[in-house]
Amino acid sequence: MKKYLKQTAPFRVPTTDGKIIDEHFGLASSQHSDFSIAHMIAPPGWSEPHQRPEFDEITIMVSGRKEIEIDGDVVVIGKGESILIQRGARIRYANPFDEPAEYYSVCLPAFSPQSVHREEGPSE
Repeated sequence: MKKYLKQTAPFRVPTTDGKIIDEHFGLASSQHSDFSIAHMIAPPGWSEPHQRPEFDEITIMVSGRKEIEIDGDVVVIGKGESILIQRGARIRYANPFDEPAEYYSVCLPAFSPQSVHREEGPSE
């Protein structure tokens, strides 16, 4: 049995908001539940509703900037920066800037639609 898994075709998560999400490892792509890692590109003007996930999330910026509201604080991270947000925080991700935001997201345990707990309604 091989002790590695080479990913040659990440799972493209279907979206309706223009964001590109390619999951390399996780529940949708490789059935890993301990962690997930995805490459993402959020277009200018993108945002999503508040959420209160049951997982820790690390974001590593490749280019652009990303605005994150965390329990009422607003944090902006840019190229070469990273952030760890612990499970249970109320967060909202956005890209209100004029350029795409490219980044990697690592979730521990793996991201799932059932464990992200997105709020209904507008993202503002």
